[in-house]
Parts: sequence; structure tokens; C-alpha cells
Amino acid sequence: MSDFKNGDIVTALYKTGKYIGEVTDSRPGVYVVKVLAVLKHPRQGDLHNPKEVDVPLFHERKALAFRERANIPEKMVKPFEGDIPEYNESLSSTFNELKEQLASEDSAFAAKSLETLESIQREYELMYSIKL
Repeated sequence: MSDFKNGDIVTALYKTGKYIGEVTDSRPGVYVVKVLAVLKHPRQGDLHNPKEVDVPLFHERKALAFRERANIPEKMVKPFEGDIPEYNESLSSTFNELKEQLASEDSAFAAKSLETLESIQREYELMYSIKL
């Protein structure tokens, strides 16, 4: 296990999202990380069948919330250096980056992903009082 201790600022990969967070606890093989900012918005769809639309459940994936704690496998936690962006700004920019990327793709997966992002967008705007 890397030697992160409580209070260390790290990057953490969780499912298909990437976050900046603070280590708040650890257990064998896992760090508990409190989310401070979003570096990469999670992709939509089935993790086990990436870019596939014809799956039993096309998952709608929201970013982890500000200050939400997540159990992150130790190999998915790395040190973070630099300034931590404000959560709402980081959420907004990564969400819009994902939307732009999907809008430039001509595929059924991209269309379905954009559809799920529309409902997530409404939720984010209400939850965080932001306009995306």
C-alpha cells in the first residue's frame, strides 16, 4: 500500500471518473477519499460493455458529489500536486467536455450517452445551482 495518510491530497479513479480528493481513512487495499473536484466526468453506459448500446441496463453515471466519500482501491490513488479547482467549476467543465466529445462522435453509443447526460444536467443544475 502506498503511504498516503489522512489529509493527503490525491487523484482517485472511480469507475470511469477521475477526482481530486482528500484521504480521510484507509483499510487494507483501500483508501477512503473525500471528493474535492472532478478531473474527468464518468462515461455513461455499461462498464463491462464499453461503447455498447444494446445492453441490459445503460447506466446513467453522475460524478461523485462534493465531499462525498468513496472507497478507492489503493492502485487507483495517486498523489496530486497543484491547485484544487472549485468543485462546481470542475464539474461544469468536465461535464461539458464529455458532452462536446460525444457530440462530435457519430454513433448510437454517443447519442444514447448524450440522452442520459441531459437528465443528469437537469439534476446538476438543481443540486448545485449551476447552469451547464
